[in-house]
Amino acid sequence: MLDILKSSVAALALLAGAAEAQDGITLGMVLEPPNLDPTGGAAAAIDEIVYANLFEGLTRFGPDGSILPALAASWEAQDEGRVYVFRLQPGVTFHDGAAFDAEDVVFSLDRARADDSTNAQKVLFEGIETVEAVDPQTVRVTLRAADGNFPFKMAWGDAVMVDAASAADLATKPVGTGPFRFGQWVQGDRVVLEAFDGYWGEKPALKTATFRFISDPTAAFAAMMAGDVDAFPNFPAPEVLPQFEADPRFSVIIGTTEGETILAMNNSRPPLDDLRVRKAIAHAINRQDIIEGAMFGYGTPIGSHFAPHHPDYVDLVDRSAFDPALAKQALAEAGAGPIRLRLALPPPAYARRGGEIIAAQLRGVGIETEITNMEWAQWLETVFKGGDFDLTIVSHTEPLDIDIYARPDYYFRYARPDFVALMDRLKSATAPDQRSALYREAQQMIAEDYVNAFLFQLAKTGVADARIEGLWQNAPTQANDLTGVRWTE
Repeated sequence: MLDILKSSVAALALLAGAAEAQDGITLGMVLEPPNLDPTGGAAAAIDEIVYANLFEGLTRFGPDGSILPALAASWEAQDEGRVYVFRLQPGVTFHDGAAFDAEDVVFSLDRARADDSTNAQKVLFEGIETVEAVDPQTVRVTLRAADGNFPFKMAWGDAVMVDAASAADLATKPVGTGPFRFGQWVQGDRVVLEAFDGYWGEKPALKTATFRFISDPTAAFAAMMAGDVDAFPNFPAPEVLPQFEADPRFSVIIGTTEGETILAMNNSRPPLDDLRVRKAIAHAINRQDIIEGAMFGYGTPIGSHFAPHHPDYVDLVDRSAFDPALAKQALAEAGAGPIRLRLALPPPAYARRGGEIIAAQLRGVGIETEITNMEWAQWLETVFKGGDFDLTIVSHTEPLDIDIYARPDYYFRYARPDFVALMDRLKSATAPDQRSALYREAQQMIAEDYVNAFLFQLAKTGVADARIEGLWQNAPTQANDLTGVRWTE
C-alpha cells in the first residue's frame, strides 16, 4: 500500500511539474538580432522578439493586419487628416517602474525624427511638424500635410514608445511597456522574456518566453522533434514540413507574410546602372525554379515590390517573365562585354539556396557571379548600410514598404525623381481611391525600371506543438506576438 501511495505522489508531482512547464514557451528563430532596440536597428529579428511583447506603440497591427489601439486607447483625425489627437491608456508604467504619459510620446516621436536619429524607418516620422502634450493623457500631432496613413505608420515596430531615462541602453537593456519584460540575453544562444506583473492591459497566459537562435535547418528539425523548441514560427526547412504534418504531435501553420523576396541590384554601379543590364538579369531568372528549389513550393511569384494579398496589388510577373533569349538580346543592346558580379548572400535558406540557383541561371545568359556567404551582422554592415555589393538576395518583411524606393541612400540606390514625386503625392493623399491608384502606379514604375529582380512573396511556414494556440498564421508585420498564446492542456 505504501508503495502505491509513493507511486501516486510521484505521478502527481510529475503532472504538477508538467502543468507548471506549460506557463513557458520556447520559440526557434533563424537569426539572432544584432541588438534589441527596434528604434535603432533595421533587422527583422529585433521585432520578431520585442514587437507587442516588450515594446508597444500608440497603435499596433492585429493578426489580420488591421490597426488596433495600443498605448493610445483612441485617436481622432482633425483638419482633414493633418492633425491627430491620441488619448492614452491610463495607468501605464514602464518595466522599470517609471510612469508613461504624454511627455514620453513627445520624447519618442521627437527622438525618432531628430536630425541625429538612427531610426531605420525615419521616413515614418518625417511628415510630423509638431508633437504636443495637451495633458498627461492626451497628445496632439500636427503634420506638415494631411496623411490618412498616419495611424498605420504608428503601428510599426520602429514607432514604439520609450522613456528618456532608459533610451540610451535599449540595445542591450530594453525597457518598454509591454506584457513581457527583458530577462536575459545569452549571446549566440537565446533571449528570455518574463511576464511583467505591472502590465496595464490583459495579462498574458505565459510566464516566460525563450527565443532560441538556430540557423541550421537540420538543427531546427532536430530541436522540434526532440521537444527542445515548442514552436518555430518561421521554420527554415520547408522540405520536411510533410513529416510534421503526418505527426499528430505537431501543427503546421502556413500563412502569408509581407516579405517581398528580391534579387536586389546596386543601381548606382556599372553595369547595373544600365536599365538594359537589369532587364537582362530579371528575364534570366526562372522564379518557379527558385520557389521549388529553395522553398520547396512555398512562395507566390511577384513582379514588383508589393504583397499579392493587398487589395491594391498589380500582377506584373509577366513583365519580367523568364526569357533567356530576351535577356541575351538586352545585354547585346547594352554593349555589355563579359560581366562578373558579386552576389552577397545572408544566412536565410531562401538566400543561400536561391543564390545557387540564380547564379546558374545568370550563367546561362553570360553573367558570372562570385558568391560570398555573409553572416547577418556582416550583411547589415556591408550591404545594407554600406551599399558595398552588386547583387544580393533578401526578403523585405516590413508592411507596405514600397516607399523605400524613394530613398536616395537606400542600399539599392534608386530614388528616380519621378518616383520620389509619386511618393510625395501618396503621402498627402487621403482618399482611398486616390491612394490605390498611386500604389498601382508605383508598382508599375519600379517594374518598368527593373530596379530589382522581384522573385516571390515569402510564405509563413511555421511548426508548433499541437497543444499551442494563438500563434499568428499570417505575418502582417515581422513579429511573434505572444499576447494571445497559450497551451491548451
